[in-house]
Amino acid sequence: MTAHVSSSLDVLHARVHRARLLKGFTWFTRVLLAIGFIPPGLVKALGFPFTNIDPSAPIGYFFDALHQSGFFYNFIGACQVIAAVLLLVPRVATLGALMYFPLICGIFVVTLSLNFGGTRVIAGLMLLGNIYLLCWDYDKLKPILGGRASTG
Repeated sequence: MTAHVSSSLDVLHARVHRARLLKGFTWFTRVLLAIGFIPPGLVKALGFPFTNIDPSAPIGYFFDALHQSGFFYNFIGACQVIAAVLLLVPRVATLGALMYFPLICGIFVVTLSLNFGGTRVIAGLMLLGNIYLLCWDYDKLKPILGGRASTG
């Protein structure tokens, strides 16, 4: 990243972080994303079927096969719950957003691939919300992306 682009992003990020309304929106987004993952994550972590859609439908077949995978199904659910809880703890919210990202990306791709109706829109909005949170934490992620941590 060039110094000019990095500097411009630092200035924009600092300006955004000072906006009271955006601080509230950020918390609202964290809470909504957590609510979107905790119930379905618990269902999977505990080993219950996520849906009762007939396995003859492509989406039903997918969820039935996923449920039949056993530990992998439980693992996905546990990851969803952990990511959601981390989003709600300020000190580790960035880690929660990072963990949330591959999970919601996978869900979004599945909803697109299997033409899962309105769920595509919900998953897409959850993905956008997660991207917003990652941008909100740009200053914390900057060293990982190859830039220097901001001072001040």
